[in-house]
Amino acid sequence: MRRTVRLRLTLLYSGLFLAAGMLLVALIYLLVAFSPVPVAPVGPVAPGGPEVTVPRVDVAYLAEQQAAGLRRLLVNSVIALVVMAFASVLLGRLTAGRVLRPLHDMTATVRRITADRLDRRLAASGPQDELKELADTFDDLLDRLEAAFTAQRRFVANASHELRTPLTLQRAMAEVALADPDADAAALRHVLDRLLAAGRHQEQLIEALLTLARSQQGLEHRRPLDLAAVAGQALDQRPDSAVRIEAALRPAPASGDRALLERLVANLLDNAARHNVPDGWITVATGVRDGRATLTVANSGPVIPPDRIGTLLQPFQRLDSGRKAVGDGLGLGLSIVAAVVRAHQGTLEVVARPEGGLEVTVRCPTAAGTPPG
Repeated sequence: MRRTVRLRLTLLYSGLFLAAGMLLVALIYLLVAFSPVPVAPVGPVAPGGPEVTVPRVDVAYLAEQQAAGLRRLLVNSVIALVVMAFASVLLGRLTAGRVLRPLHDMTATVRRITADRLDRRLAASGPQDELKELADTFDDLLDRLEAAFTAQRRFVANASHELRTPLTLQRAMAEVALADPDADAAALRHVLDRLLAAGRHQEQLIEALLTLARSQQGLEHRRPLDLAAVAGQALDQRPDSAVRIEAALRPAPASGDRALLERLVANLLDNAARHNVPDGWITVATGVRDGRATLTVANSGPVIPPDRIGTLLQPFQRLDSGRKAVGDGLGLGLSIVAAVVRAHQGTLEVVARPEGGLEVTVRCPTAAGTPPG
């Protein structure tokens, strides 16, 4: 027999009722068995009064009658208990079925939900009880799953497009060079240089995709580090540019994956330098604020609509979608930053400056035992 929840609840209700009934029968039997048998009292005879003849009480007969009464009481109680036990099984099954009916409806709805039909919801109605709370929690889970599946499909489509474009360009350049019978060594060298540039672009894109995937998996190990040291190393490794960089690096002890945090700082600096204006500036600051290690990167640049900030944190999103040169950004910089911050259980705040540019603030948990500054 399949042990369903309904069967278990029925057996539980019936078992509890049977145990309570047996306890009640035993209690009644003991109370009756140990109750004193009433016997007519014999009082003193008044002087000169008439003699009163009191019949002799047969104690053995009374004991036999009491025992017979107890047996009848026990038999009748057991019969009543058996009848009520069957009634409790029937009532328990009906009650369990009524209580579990919403669960059956939920199960039927969940079975119709697939990866291609995540728009279905339980939408349970009724009182705000445990079953309603379970249905609402499952609906919230479905909302998150639908958003994750949608983002994944969009990411795969964008990644396929981004990888297909340079491959098509490389193939076209090679075919044109091979089809030209008058191509000399200089022309072929120029084509090879363009092919190498496109290959480097693909390499950067694949590396960025791997970093993004690694960040989304979370951290396996955490090690103590200083955001100030990570930012200083990233600044030392940057090539000279026309953008002025000012740094105010105060100690910001944290814990996490140093390679991912180095990529985070490098992406923020690359994004700030790429989306800037001639003779622009970048400021980098680290420290401990409100008990958390903080990194702030601000830059001058074109005015960005505040409603575009959320879009920029998604993969393959650019302010100017028409720019497709090899030297342009991959559209993954800020999305990798957001993924790294989530992996470190930190917070990311991106603010569009009214005069132009962005101000990005990253906050991560400080290393254990570090007093807030």
